[in-house]
Amino acid sequence: MADVTQELIHEILRRMHVRADKSDNAIRDLRSEMGSIRLSLHAHQNDINTLYTMLHQIDERLERIENRLELRELAEAQSRFEPHP
Repeated sequence: MADVTQELIHEILRRMHVRADKSDNAIRDLRSEMGSIRLSLHAHQNDINTLYTMLHQIDERLERIENRLELRELAEAQSRFEPHP
């Protein structure tokens, strides 16, 4: 009877170790995947930041162009009232 109980306990412990090893491997895989996702997320965030920077630069250029056009329009309007030789 004691032998059967010892063998049963030994078998249960062995199965628990196998399951624990599988769980450790699964956790290791999940951590690896999470690290990959984190790197991908950082890359996407950098891309978005770059796009915002480019958009801001384009917006500034457009504003300068609009200011120049307004100045030109004002100069053209002013020249109508100035005497021409």
